[in-house]
Amino acid sequence: MKATVTRFRIMAIISGVMSLLLWFVYLPIRHHWFGLFAGNTGPGEKIIWIAIVHGYLYPLYVLSAVNFGFKAKWPLPKMLLLILAGTLPVASLWAERRVVRTYK
Repeated sequence: MKATVTRFRIMAIISGVMSLLLWFVYLPIRHHWFGLFAGNTGPGEKIIWIAIVHGYLYPLYVLSAVNFGFKAKWPLPKMLLLILAGTLPVASLWAERRVVRTYK
């Protein structure tokens, strides 16, 4: 169980940081400041890696949350809340703290 908690913890922290970068760096730059002009190749094009990395890492977070939920014998609604915590910028970090406090 300790390895499962550690895997979930790592993925929750990485997913939370990437979500913060996506919501508060990439999206404002891409859609607010430079999204007004068609064909603009400003800083939004240089930070596209944030969205790409987040897109690849979120499914790994989901897998680690499902793995943890099954090992902890959580009911499906509680597991779904853990998965949905990865969609909000700070919620996955909050969920990680709760899981570590309870299971470590």
